[in-house]
Amino acid sequence: MHSTQLCTALRTPPLWDYALALYQRPGVADACLQLQDTAGADVCELLWHCWLDHHGAVATDEAHDALAEIRDWQTSVTQPIRHLRRQLKPRAQHEPDVAALRQHLKEAELLAERETLRRYQAIAETSQAVRARRAADTDLATRLARCLTTCGPPQRAALTTLLTQRAAHRP
Repeated sequence: MHSTQLCTALRTPPLWDYALALYQRPGVADACLQLQDTAGADVCELLWHCWLDHHGAVATDEAHDALAEIRDWQTSVTQPIRHLRRQLKPRAQHEPDVAALRQHLKEAELLAERETLRRYQAIAETSQAVRARRAADTDLATRLARCLTTCGPPQRAALTTLLTQRAAHRP
């Protein structure tokens, strides 16, 4: 188990608050969505790694099983909602009822992502999935790149935006 001190630190700011604030930084939303759409990244997982790094923590090898459960949640719940929302976008521009439905799906997607972040915070606080970062650990850029299925120039540029804004973000 990680230290009580680390566990306490992980609550300030909570992951949800940190993620919202970082996501609103200039260029971060676009960078995250590009990484999601072109490199298979889970935006919530990227933001979790940034939050851990903010607290001087990293995921451990023991995180694998817990992360698999969260990834399953994202695949079975969040992604289908996102797919439906995106699929309705063209029709929503001309049909008010479809626009209202799409708005409800957007709200449901946000709730699913909030649940995802709650799960990430819970494993960070209550399991051996997280520990204090050590000098020998890989840097945040490397840890984030591991979340991608591909990392060409566009993805590296998006990662740079995320990393730059994360460094400037002090909640």
